[in-house]
Amino acid sequence: MTDSDARRPLKVRDLKIMNQIAIALSKRNISPNQISIASVFFALLSGLCLIAVGSGSSIWLSWLAAIFVQCRLLCNLFDGMVAMEGGKSTPSGELFNDIPDRVADPLILVCSGYAIAIYPWATELGWLAGLLAVMTAYVRVLATSMRAPTLFTGPMAKQHRMAIMTIALLLMPFETLLFDTQGYILLIALLSICIGCVITLFNRSRDAYQYLESPQHSDKGMAIDQTTDETINQSKENDNV
Repeated sequence: MTDSDARRPLKVRDLKIMNQIAIALSKRNISPNQISIASVFFALLSGLCLIAVGSGSSIWLSWLAAIFVQCRLLCNLFDGMVAMEGGKSTPSGELFNDIPDRVADPLILVCSGYAIAIYPWATELGWLAGLLAVMTAYVRVLATSMRAPTLFTGPMAKQHRMAIMTIALLLMPFETLLFDTQGYILLIALLSICIGCVITLFNRSRDAYQYLESPQHSDKGMAIDQTTDETINQSKENDNV
């Protein structure tokens, strides 16, 4: 599997301004791993804004939370671009690429539940959304480890979850101004994410199963296993010399 096959397909990566920013970051003493870690801090800031909203602070903090959500996504974009296009990839890069995401998603989704804790099951819905978001990534990584293609299929992959969250957070103040309610739009967003993640889990599990059970994969697996065995045997022979 090539590096390009393992990358999430994003049209924004082809924008000229994004490439210019990535080039500028590559020329500085900034590593892709540092950018990946920064995404967690932006997710934390977004979560703190959401908790503040739930504690009675200004509803307009939801806009700040939305900005931090997008900053988190920009970090997810630029860490890969600096690593690949900037030639700064490291052997441990995949760890920094994946682990921060598993922290950032729940931070935003769980805190969204606490932002509307006045509604029954809102906090539980936030925790469920966070758990399901991690599960969608788990299935993707598990399938890849079993030699299946990297699965970024939706309908609720990371960029879709964060798009829904951003839209909901931007609309929250208008909900309050127009209908004198607060949080229904965020409740609907969390429910949509949960349902979408369940469908995504099914789609990715199905796609991985169909590929792994296909004759094409079986032939490839046997060839890889044979090559691995030959490598191990050759290594043993070299040790005995």
